[in-house]
Amino acid sequence: QVQLVESGGGSVQIGGSLRLSCAVSGRESSDYTMAWFRQAPGKEREFITARRWVGSSPRYADSVKGRFTISRDAAKNTVYLQMDSLKPEDTAVYYCAGRYGYSTNYYDRTGYAYWGQGTQVTVGS
Repeated sequence: QVQLVESGGGSVQIGGSLRLSCAVSGRESSDYTMAWFRQAPGKEREFITARRWVGSSPRYADSVKGRFTISRDAAKNTVYLQMDSLKPEDTAVYYCAGRYGYSTNYYDRTGYAYWGQGTQVTVGS
């Protein structure tokens, strides 16, 4: 059973940076896709970024392109979300998600079978 455990959320000033981590365990194949989503109060969960565990270029939502970076450390079985130039509208609960294989609908949350517990990110002055 795949388990995803997130860490690294918190409060940060506008323009600041945070790095979220997602530790992955129980994964049985390298043909795997990891993603980050977020959900603000009263809004639907939205796609941020996704990448295959091995190969291919990451994909980003327009709202975070150039500010957020997804990466992974294979030795640590951990995926990271580096968030720079944070804005108040980035305030949300952030979730990592995983699925076996890859889909061109990588932005669709219903395609991900495994989810972390979520971590709060608050951006303010």
